[in-house]
Parts: sequence; C-alpha cells; structure tokens
Amino acid sequence: MTAKVLKISSMKNKVSEQEWEARVDLAACYRLVEFYGMADMMANHISARVPGEPDAFLINPYGMMYEEITASSLIKVDIAGNILAKPDYGDFDYGINKAGYVIHSAIHAARHEVDCVIHTHSWASMAVSALDCGLLPLTQTAMRFLKIGYHDYQGVVLDTKEQASLIADLGNNEALILRNHGALTVGTTVGGAFNWMHRLELACRSQLAAQATQQKLRDVPQEVLEATWDNYQPGTRRPYGVMEWPALLRKLDRMDPGYRE
Repeated sequence: MTAKVLKISSMKNKVSEQEWEARVDLAACYRLVEFYGMADMMANHISARVPGEPDAFLINPYGMMYEEITASSLIKVDIAGNILAKPDYGDFDYGINKAGYVIHSAIHAARHEVDCVIHTHSWASMAVSALDCGLLPLTQTAMRFLKIGYHDYQGVVLDTKEQASLIADLGNNEALILRNHGALTVGTTVGGAFNWMHRLELACRSQLAAQATQQKLRDVPQEVLEATWDNYQPGTRRPYGVMEWPALLRKLDRMDPGYRE
C-alpha cells in the first residue's frame, strides 16, 4: 500500500499578520513538545488564542503527528466549537479532537489573560498523576509547583459538564495535574506556557528518578519551600518564556524551518 502524501495549502495570505505570527509560534510549540519527548503521537493538544479575536483559538488537526504540524495546518475554532477556518488537507479531511475542544474552550473562556494551553500525556506526568502523593517539592524546579492544582479523573473529557470543575481546580494557577491522566499548563504567551510545561516535565522526571532509588528522600523546610516558590511568582521575576523563546525558534530553524509553512 502506497502512503498518501499530506499536502496542505498555505494559510498565510488568508489570515491577518497577527494570526499568522500566532500560528507560527503554536506550530513551533508542537514541534518542541515532540523534540523534548512530551508528545503522544497525534493525541493531546496545544491551543493559542487568535489575536484580536478573543473567542477564537487555534488547535491541531486530529490526525497529524506533532512533528508534522505547521502554521498553515492549524484549525481555527470558536468557543462554541464552530470551525472558523482550516486549510485544504488534500486527501484528508481533518477535524479537531473532541476532548481537546472541551478542555481548551473551557480555559480560554474562563481565563481571558491566557493565550496558550498545553496538555500532555508524557510518561513522567502520567506516572506522577497516578501517585497519591502527587508532585513533591523535592528539587528547586519542583518547588515552583508547590501550590499546583489537581483535577480528579472523571473519564475521557468529552462532556462539557466537566468544564466547571476543571476550571475550579486550575484556579489562577499556571499548572494542573490531571489525576490518573497527565498534565496541563497555561500561559499568557506560547513561550510562557511551554516554559511551564517543560519545567513541570523535569520536576516529574526527577521525582520518579529519586523515588526509584528507594532511598530516603531529603525534605526541605517549609519556610524555604515558600520562599523559593515566591521567587517564581510574577511579582518577583520577568515573565516566563521571554528569554528562551526566541532561542528555541532559532533552534527549530536550524533543525527544520518547515513549521513556518
């Protein structure tokens, strides 16, 4: 059987300059999640709000691998679930993942300052999500998530009735552990949301490595934990993603600039 070639028509001249920039950033985020080992083939989803259109966001076509995502391949959808724009996929007619819509539409509707939402099923985040202790503040990186939220598993997220509890559990946080499921982060920029997810992944991996030794874990005094957590808050540091996002884009450009198409 001969595999069909995925041909995607360009959307660059069909959208605003601001939307195209958001598409490029979002496509880059998909490629980086893949590169850093946090992708689950075509499952999971990352979304970005469309600049100037507060009720519209971009999300991946259900059926493409993260390493295939390009700026043109993304689908624009509104909070109500209506598809506003998508390219010609040639022999394929991709739509969006229902669970992705339920999760991302809820957050974009409730958190107006959030421009990007990332959800992963990495092996490390899934493992920590299944631990009753959750994410422990064992390392400096993990201390950033000292007050992370938790959302109890209710099945595959296909029912909009779950949106209220999801939003309540996320609260004003930038990260959420989905119990027995995976992880979720949000940010005011794509780069910021990726920074949160990358650090959360490192925190999960380091915890599992430490627990695997079966040695006694070293506790840190609560006052030190609180002070370290405070150092990570918006009032005490520059926004996340500002420094590294341009460098990450340069990294992708050296590897494969096709995400910009």
